Amino acid sequence: MTTGDAHRSGAADQQGLTAAGRPTRTSPPHLEEEDMTATTSEAREAAPDTLSTQAQAQRSGRTPGARRFGDAFSPMGRGRHRSALLVGLAAFILLLLLWSAVSYSGMVDPLFLPTPSDTLLAGVTMFQSGFGSDIGITVFRVMGGFLIAAVIGIPLGVLVGTYAPVSSFLEPVFSFVRYMPASAFIPLFILWIGIDETEKIAIIILGSLPQIVLMVASNIRNVPMSLVEASYTLGTNRGNVLWKVIVPKASPDILDTLRIVLGWAWTYVIVAEIVGASSGIGYSILQSQRSMAVDQIFVAILTLGLIGLIVDNLLVLANHTAFKWNNVRESE
Repeated sequence: MTTGDAHRSGAADQQGLTAAGRPTRTSPPHLEEEDMTATTSEAREAAPDTLSTQAQAQRSGRTPGARRFGDAFSPMGRGRHRSALLVGLAAFILLLLLWSAVSYSGMVDPLFLPTPSDTLLAGVTMFQSGFGSDIGITVFRVMGGFLIAAVIGIPLGVLVGTYAPVSSFLEPVFSFVRYMPASAFIPLFILWIGIDETEKIAIIILGSLPQIVLMVASNIRNVPMSLVEASYTLGTNRGNVLWKVIVPKASPDILDTLRIVLGWAWTYVIVAEIVGASSGIGYSILQSQRSMAVDQIFVAILTLGLIGLIVDNLLVLANHTAFKWNNVRESE
């Protein structure tokens, strides 16, 4: 080998070629380690921030379905909407099976606990005899009295929850009336008003109005003070703070309050119809009790529960539809 060939061979080795044709390290060790670290960091950034469901399940030793089932029982855990419907349906089926087992087995006298089939037949007979009109008049009484109470109670509740002087003036009065059972006023209202529709609606207003005022005031007070302070910082005046910040933020809770109070309004109207009425679901219950028709009583009670369930779900749907920004729980 000549001197020139040796120089060229050394230059080739310096350029990263070995005798076997493999690349050699052409940069210092510390620089190569930095390159490897950067490459690893880029790979980590390209990967998802969290492990997949299967990987987490493998680490915990549980299947994904078991993990979701366990998370549903954690405090404030989230559940699938479809799973919630199935669980709710299963609860009704379980109650029906329990009712069937007790009634068909003869554990309880049919005079006191009718079978589901007897109840269904009694329901068909009642609807053929005009029970639908009793349902209609009861719904009219409930919704009429409740809407009047809501129209009066929501503005009062907003004022009580927003302004301290109004709260000091009105809240003690409504708290005092709230603890008076609405049914206790039925004899007085019959003497003062009579037994027509006005008396039933007045009972519903008396029972619902204090609840709406106080609960709406609580909804208003639950608005974070940070929102109010931020609006003042941005230059909003007092009037706009109430109608553009406080009321919109509390609106989902106010609608939920109305949903709860509406359930109580049904209780008030049934009591009013049992005491003094000539029509309605409560009147049907009283007439069935006098003739010992327990199956008809069951039909009336189940009808009330079904109507309440439908109205309750409609209000929940309206809340989710009107205030989508307030839906904290994500549907899966």
